Amino acid sequence: MAERIGLYPGTFDPCTLGHADIIRRGAKLVDRLVIGVTTNPSKNPMFTPDERMAMMKSEVKRLGLANVEIRGFDALLMKFAEHVGASVIVRGLRAVADFEYEYQMAGMNQQIDDSIETVFLMADISLQPIASKLVKEIALYGGDISPFVSPAVKDLVVKRVGEVGRRGEL
Repeated sequence: MAERIGLYPGTFDPCTLGHADIIRRGAKLVDRLVIGVTTNPSKNPMFTPDERMAMMKSEVKRLGLANVEIRGFDALLMKFAEHVGASVIVRGLRAVADFEYEYQMAGMNQQIDDSIETVFLMADISLQPIASKLVKEIALYGGDISPFVSPAVKDLVVKRVGEVGRRGEL
């Protein structure tokens, strides 16, 4: 039987506990899970692609998942999925707004390659409000992000905020 490979793509800027939850659960569904760290300049990244790759490697090591690998890409998702041999795209959902966007993307991806299925995993209820964009915003305004990210990621974000400067001084 062929190895079942899943692909979980994202910018992971930064990696949140919600991402880690989807990785942990997605890794149970496939023989090998590829975390595809992609570029998306429109999301105003805090970390470079190489920094995000290193962050994800560290987080996967922390999770103790032997069947997960990290790969960077800057290409059409479905072309990258074909390149890594993925038969499944894993996507996390937090809310109805996520579903509308993800449903549209899954439909477009199916038009490109209908041999690759998209699987949606609902985020754990306690993690549903977490979004990387909000984590960055909280950190930039001096708030505590420890409920949303691992201690290692918190340290990276706090260090970066120290380099770029906080906002919103009272």
